[in-house]
Amino acid sequence: MKAVPKRIVSVVLVAISAAMIVTGYLAGDPSIILRKAVTICLECIGVG
Repeated sequence: MKAVPKRIVSVVLVAISAAMIVTGYLAGDPSIILRKAVTICLECIGVG
């Protein structure tokens, strides 16, 4: 069995990652993540 070159594996992984990022963005995840990050940050400093 022939080994797959590292460059091909890297390109495939980057393509899959980009597809997942776009899917998450289109699903509205950035606003949810920002809201959770703000809540956690406010809890850390004792405001929330």
